Amino acid sequence: MAHARRSFGRILGRMLWHRWRDESDTHKAIPPQLVDRLMHRVAASEHRHSGQIRIYVEAGLPMSYLWRDAGPRERAVAMFSKLRVWDTELNNGVLIYLLLAENAIEIVADRGLSSRVARDEWQAIVASMGSAFRDRRFEDGLTQALEEVSALLVKHFPLRAGQTITNELPDQPVLG
Repeated sequence: MAHARRSFGRILGRMLWHRWRDESDTHKAIPPQLVDRLMHRVAASEHRHSGQIRIYVEAGLPMSYLWRDAGPRERAVAMFSKLRVWDTELNNGVLIYLLLAENAIEIVADRGLSSRVARDEWQAIVASMGSAFRDRRFEDGLTQALEEVSALLVKHFPLRAGQTITNELPDQPVLG
């Protein structure tokens, strides 16, 4: 019984922490000028490879996730689908997901890229971003993640001389 109370207390505390966060927290962390800079960085990156990159930042998880005690990874995978990152011609889309309430970072890559990149490489990128986010240096962390994801896409899906691609997904980060 004591374990059930602790679990319920942990879930309730997590709910309150996430619900305390709102869009204003997201906009403080990622102001409009940063959204513009990140959008330009995504666009510049996509001129070097055939992949598509999306950035999604939200303050807290929706209540439906909190009731189920679902984590950031589950939400990132759902947003990967909702934003149609999986729907690129070469199956090489990548979502960089940041959950402010938990300083959680997730990278979800489509099967075309994830089959070529080892899990520990993804984990290393996330780990390197972690200190920047803990220090609230969101631009540094997102820029670093974008550069490292771009390097993987250039390595595995480089543009060939004279090759042009269609921009299949918006470059602007999404703030939730």
